[in-house]
Amino acid sequence: MKCVKGLGFLWVAVLAAFYALSACDDSSSAGGDDGETSALSSSAKVTEPAEVTDDSSDSKDNPSSAGTSTKSSNSNTSGNDAKSSNSSVGKEDCSALLEGNTGWSWDVPKECRFNPDIDYGSMTDERDGNVYRTVKIGDQVWMAENLNYDPGQGGLGEDKYDWSWCYNNEPKNCDVAGRLYTWAAAIDSVKLANDIEKPCVCGFYKECHNIEPVQGICPKGWHLPSRSEWDTLFKTVHGWSTAAAKLKAQSGWNGKGNGDDSFGFTAIPSGIRTFSQRFDHVGHYAYFWSSTDYYGSSAYGIYLIDYDRSRYEKQLSKDDGYSIRCVKDSE
Repeated sequence: MKCVKGLGFLWVAVLAAFYALSACDDSSSAGGDDGETSALSSSAKVTEPAEVTDDSSDSKDNPSSAGTSTKSSNSNTSGNDAKSSNSSVGKEDCSALLEGNTGWSWDVPKECRFNPDIDYGSMTDERDGNVYRTVKIGDQVWMAENLNYDPGQGGLGEDKYDWSWCYNNEPKNCDVAGRLYTWAAAIDSVKLANDIEKPCVCGFYKECHNIEPVQGICPKGWHLPSRSEWDTLFKTVHGWSTAAAKLKAQSGWNGKGNGDDSFGFTAIPSGIRTFSQRFDHVGHYAYFWSSTDYYGSSAYGIYLIDYDRSRYEKQLSKDDGYSIRCVKDSE
């Protein structure tokens, strides 16, 4: 009996040890799973900042191509301070925003105006961190959106004056359609006047000829297009009579004014600001400055209209506010 009692005690001890080991294994296994999950969760939070470069010069021969695709909005950042023009607005969001819209709306972000079938390039304005989409059309590389650089006021002291505006003086409208500039602001008349080698006083009733190319208010490496450079663009897209249809955005134009935007220029009807301080024509007209002076109070510009497929050239008043598209310097 003593022998049986000893064996029973030994058997109970073995069973206790077995369950203890099983419990340790289960605990260890559970702890391992939690650790792996935690590690995966941690690594998922680590992201590398995307690099933004001017990739528009690497375009293929296709005139509507602009090098590296920027369809992924997350690739167009330039650090935490970048004001990227390519936000996270997706195709589905744009479809919902555009549904039922038959004309211009300030509630539709400019990202929804770009042609989804175009591979745009991008460039960063080092002055303020704004990122712009670009597109190669023929041998030219253009900004595919309106300039939105704020030059501040012109003049000094009591003689300061405004020379660029957001439509209706609403800052949020600049994020949608860019700024509207006088010709003096467009050509950066202050910089021209202070040029050490070849100073030139330009502006209202001050004629300036043979000064092209003019960087003007455009970022470094880009310049304000001349009258002849605009002509080159329209010849590339095959003429005056159908140019507007090919250059206008696919949405935002009032009436039946939308274009097919087949080259990715994405012209939007951003309107004007008159010398009498009136904002007008949004949804109907897109006006763009050239760097070419005309006479006295006028300089050359071009415009597109909602009800016509043609483009037009006009001597625009230097004191009115119009949009700017910059073109890349030749290499």
